[in-house]
Amino acid sequence: MTLRTSANRSKPPGKRVLPDAPQRIALRVYYEDTDFSGNVYHASYLRFLERGRTEFLRAIGIEHSRIFANGGAGGFHFVVRAMGIEFLKPALMDDTLLVETCVNGLGGASIEMRQQINRGHEILLTAKVRIAIVSGGRARRIPAEVFEKLKLVVPTTHENTLS
Repeated sequence: MTLRTSANRSKPPGKRVLPDAPQRIALRVYYEDTDFSGNVYHASYLRFLERGRTEFLRAIGIEHSRIFANGGAGGFHFVVRAMGIEFLKPALMDDTLLVETCVNGLGGASIEMRQQINRGHEILLTAKVRIAIVSGGRARRIPAEVFEKLKLVVPTTHENTLS
């Protein structure tokens, strides 16, 4: 799969470019993503959304590989605490989709995100996701360095929210 993100654009040395609001990645629907009818299987959308969240975090300088490398004492993980999904229209085999992700809010130990999957100008799916920060099986506060990066992309009004 070819993954194109707004984070892949060229960046001046030493400068970090914040993601567009919202962060967008393009992906194609493959046979493996579909059910017997050629429609995207409902669980495949979860993978698409996860890719969108991962690329969003990468674009603001939060990489899973670094987090997992520190997964021992003092380490943490992101886990989906809650997710609400509205399936509006089906995606089909060979469609090119756009996954949009933005942060709507931050709590002490959680991140509120909104996501949307589009085919061209059609909205196929919307999702509200609450991500918890966990260490040793228990919720913990967002580490300061992560919180500082996330705080830069939280909307002060509704400029980052999806349509």
